[in-house]
Amino acid sequence: MKPLRHIAIPGLVHRSSGKVREIFEVGNDSLLVVATDRISAFDVVLEEGIPDKGRVLTQLSGWWFEQLRPLVPNHCLSVDDEAILPFLERNGVALDSSLKRQLAGRSMLCLKATPLPIECVVRGYLAGSLWKEYLAAGGEHRDVVLHGVALPGGLKESEKLPEPIFTPATKATTGHDENISLAEAAERIGSILAHRVAEISLALYRSAEERARQSGLILADTKFEFGLRNGELIWIDEALTPDSSRYWEASLYRPGQSQPSFDKQFVRDWLEATGWNKQPPPPTLPPEVVQRTAEKYREAYRRLTGKELPTYE
Repeated sequence: MKPLRHIAIPGLVHRSSGKVREIFEVGNDSLLVVATDRISAFDVVLEEGIPDKGRVLTQLSGWWFEQLRPLVPNHCLSVDDEAILPFLERNGVALDSSLKRQLAGRSMLCLKATPLPIECVVRGYLAGSLWKEYLAAGGEHRDVVLHGVALPGGLKESEKLPEPIFTPATKATTGHDENISLAEAAERIGSILAHRVAEISLALYRSAEERARQSGLILADTKFEFGLRNGELIWIDEALTPDSSRYWEASLYRPGQSQPSFDKQFVRDWLEATGWNKQPPPPTLPPEVVQRTAEKYREAYRRLTGKELPTYE
């Protein structure tokens, strides 16, 4: 089946579109979140899709939501087609064979919630934007404080931090999110709630990091989103996918350099090598880059869950 880049569901109100997901209203109290195979790089959505990427995101999220449910309630009702499709039909959706194939494996039925206006980022290793900020602050030569967090000087790129740290971020409507401090997060959502999501985020990260290590992977960092439902804090959006998390191969881990990761690294590396100016329109991805990226997403699912991604016809 070709990668799915767009989907319409007659009979449902389309609520919003993200870089990857389409969100639809289902009844009064639930949402249908459909993860497409779209892929973005440098904040630009590419013309090609990555086969089964949306299914990996949905099924892996569903798996993690279930694994970590004892730590915090979440919005996921089901990622099972046998439960979701009849529910859609009961809510007035006419499902022909084509639409059923499009929805298969990539649909999550969720409870509605009001999202908090921050992203909750936990970092166990010095990588990505934090590494760049660390260098800019002079961390190679001295202790530094970044976003209210004290870090020792002399750390290497990708080095494990003394303890996992909570570095929330703003939700940018365009461009990149901005890292902020816990104090700044408290100004946005209140001190009690900010400290609560920090506590939960760190607990989720530690539990997931331990589970990833059992699979021979390192969970370097990840981001969580939370919302309020009837005054209760719940975990929403996606859960510890290669789109929201940085997974490394533990056997290849070498501090002092960038690490191979289980995400869209092949896409980013190829785009960088073309000299693209990172403005639309993007170059056309070669088939081999698409294939290798799809393999990495599927491998992440297999390594973490211990089973192959189901085949959807």
